[in-house]
Amino acid sequence: MKRLLALLLLPALGGCTVVGASATWSSTACPAGMQAAQRAELYMGLGRKGGGEVSPADVDAFVAATLTPAFPDGLTLLRGQGQWRAADGRIARESSLLAVVILPGATGEQARDRLTPVAEAWRARFAQESVLKAIGPACVAF
Repeated sequence: MKRLLALLLLPALGGCTVVGASATWSSTACPAGMQAAQRAELYMGLGRKGGGEVSPADVDAFVAATLTPAFPDGLTLLRGQGQWRAADGRIARESSLLAVVILPGATGEQARDRLTPVAEAWRARFAQESVLKAIGPACVAF
């Protein structure tokens, strides 16, 4: 069964270069008409420590003052329901906001350097334990 699964997944790795235990896109992996980019994501909790949630007005103010200036070329915001393990070991559930940003021509390090101040601003402003940052390669066309 494991061999069958490995054989079925092999074609999906065609555009990847395997480096150690991780896979990364090679610079030539993008199809014609598309360019290499980084897909950067921030997962931001909306729960407040004392109860309640970050209000839509507070989210709008943060987007206007912090997120948009950091990524003026565009971004997408999605609302969701998150689940994570808190520092005390309990499973916490809360509403969340996902910001997705595509950064054509950026390296992973450049994407990280642009995401980190935004994540820290959210964490500090809304007293969040953490903000999840995710960065990965993408092929894009506009």
